[in-house]
Amino acid sequence: MTIVDAHCHVGKGDTLTGPWDVGRLDHYLRRADAAGITQTVLFSVFHGDYLTANRAVAKVVASRPERFIGFAFVHPARDAGRVAELVHEAVYQLGFRGLKVHRHDAALTPEIARAADRFGLPVLYDPMGQVAPLELFATEFPRVAFIVPHLGSFADDWAAQRAVIDLLVRLPNVYADTSGVRRFDLLVEAVRRAGPEKLIFGSDGPWLHPGLELAKIKALGLSRRDEQAVLGGTLLELLSPLGAGQPAAVGARAR
Repeated sequence: MTIVDAHCHVGKGDTLTGPWDVGRLDHYLRRADAAGITQTVLFSVFHGDYLTANRAVAKVVASRPERFIGFAFVHPARDAGRVAELVHEAVYQLGFRGLKVHRHDAALTPEIARAADRFGLPVLYDPMGQVAPLELFATEFPRVAFIVPHLGSFADDWAAQRAVIDLLVRLPNVYADTSGVRRFDLLVEAVRRAGPEKLIFGSDGPWLHPGLELAKIKALGLSRRDEQAVLGGTLLELLSPLGAGQPAAVGARAR
């Protein structure tokens, strides 16, 4: 079975304010290999210059292209006005397959969504609990797949996570990754209401143990087909071919 971890950081940030500024892969890879994870999406840690950081990530991806998939980190405020230029390089020179945005930097912007639409890339956006604007983005950009990590809140904001489940049910281009979701019954509810094809396995490595995060998916007791959707099938469907620059096939499996 193909198992793709959709959420892993690599590299070193330039502030060193906490462990989230250092993404080392040595421990992660040992744990991921032991768990049977076959591919991993990599993107930078927080950084003051994502152009530089993305290029560093690309070197790691290029070292094992069969194992790693690169996503470009974009800063909504600092990169404003040059997002399309950055994404063009990310796709055509670095071979990246998606975008990562975090509200810790700044909130998602239409400029980023337009670039994702133009180049046919999914957007992994962490709203840090501020979920409501996602409905506007998903409606305004129906060809863009928006993947919400942690069901919307790494901080266990129950209201935000339930709101994301509602979006999964109603909007065909909104998905959620499972990393760091500690209230297991929310994953059960997401599968029941939105379908397993709207959940995407992620670990938030290297800080969270990929084997432990994977065990939550196994504990859902899904059929082999549904489990494969969560463990990589849906994500791989959302990824554009390298350099294709065509809109992603969004919602192909949505119920």
